[in-house]
Amino acid sequence: MTNETQKKIANEMMISLSENLLSKWYPLVIDNESGGYLTNLTNDMKLMPEQEKMIVTQARHVWTLSKAAKFFDDGNYFKMAEHGLDFIKDKFWDSNFGGYFQIRNKEGGLCNKENWGTEKRTYGNAFAIYGLSALFHLTKNSDAIAQAKKSFQWIEDHAYDPEYQGYFQFLTLDGTPFDKNSEYKTYATDAIECGYKDQNSSIHMLEAYTELYNIWKDEKLKTQLTGLLKLIRDTITHPKGYLQLFFERDWTPVSFRNAPKEIREQNYRLDHVSFGHDYETAFLMLEASHSLGIENDKDTLEAAKKMIDHAIENGWDDDKGGFFDEGYYLADNEECTIIKDTKTWWQQAEALNALLLFSKIFPNQEKYAELFRKEWEYVKEYLIDHENGDWYWGSLEKEPFYKSEPKGSIWKGTYHTGRSLMNCINMLSENEESILFIEHWKKTAEN
Repeated sequence: MTNETQKKIANEMMISLSENLLSKWYPLVIDNESGGYLTNLTNDMKLMPEQEKMIVTQARHVWTLSKAAKFFDDGNYFKMAEHGLDFIKDKFWDSNFGGYFQIRNKEGGLCNKENWGTEKRTYGNAFAIYGLSALFHLTKNSDAIAQAKKSFQWIEDHAYDPEYQGYFQFLTLDGTPFDKNSEYKTYATDAIECGYKDQNSSIHMLEAYTELYNIWKDEKLKTQLTGLLKLIRDTITHPKGYLQLFFERDWTPVSFRNAPKEIREQNYRLDHVSFGHDYETAFLMLEASHSLGIENDKDTLEAAKKMIDHAIENGWDDDKGGFFDEGYYLADNEECTIIKDTKTWWQQAEALNALLLFSKIFPNQEKYAELFRKEWEYVKEYLIDHENGDWYWGSLEKEPFYKSEPKGSIWKGTYHTGRSLMNCINMLSENEESILFIEHWKKTAEN
């Protein structure tokens, strides 16, 4: 990309980040009555009547605001980031058994949304660490790091599997892992995943432990983060370059590839290729390795590059642009078949970050920069709501009904979009931290 093109895109992204995203969400979602952040927003960015709160969303708001405060050097974002700490600490943390509840109501009490009740998820606890660590990095608030350390120890005590490594995802009120054969039965909306280890909680554990390690150079944390990186890179990732989604306790992959069509289609949630997770993980692995200070980590760079290349080869839409959501390797077919051709907001956001990063690490491979430019054009045309603000859940090219659907929910906030735009602007503007990160991996690629 020419310097002129980079400056143009950086300027467009800066306006989009500041005026179309952050200023539309904040301070709108700051809950000055009950604490924390409000959740549900209409298509035109107005608060909805029902306002449950999930630990994942709350922590993501803390993380995004913490990063935005540093990015813009803005005291208002600083205050809004710190605003989320008390609600997470006082309402989500279980003072009896430890760990974070997955969901609470607006005031911080019991909530039946998704039927999680008092159950806990490692995924949610990981995001709490992620947000709290970013908050401490910004504010040096002692409560934030104390809570993050306590959360780390709780996960290690309750969710870590010392026999086969990795982490259990489903936990009862008292922090006991459970599966489909346990006496305890779950009726939550994610019950089909019960008893399996999975890539999604694993990659976000990696992300959270990386953020925590950036502020706390603890040896046990270093060991566990290193183990997660190797587990994701060498076991969870298929040799072809995509993440396998679910596993038995001993890391045997869950696959319905050879099952009858009806059974296979009933279980696509457990077994498919998720292109967005693949290139998101490519970035997260590079980030983790760099934070750990691993020199000349060619194994991780080669695995990450294989992941984004696989996504480009199999998931990129050569006609309209953008990445499709899901693919599948059908029995007796070595070609990846697209089974879900929609283009969800978070996958397109993560694509921008990954494509630009790899264009910088491998400047002679022009496909990354070319697809980054095309992806940004696609996002501007089909995903950004230029009238009301924020991004649609799905691209209007594929799912035009999203024009009138809610913009905010427990699963949709500012985390994917905010991170991608801030990272891209930093790379395009040659921010000092970005330069160091990119040069580290360019040197590894050249060795």
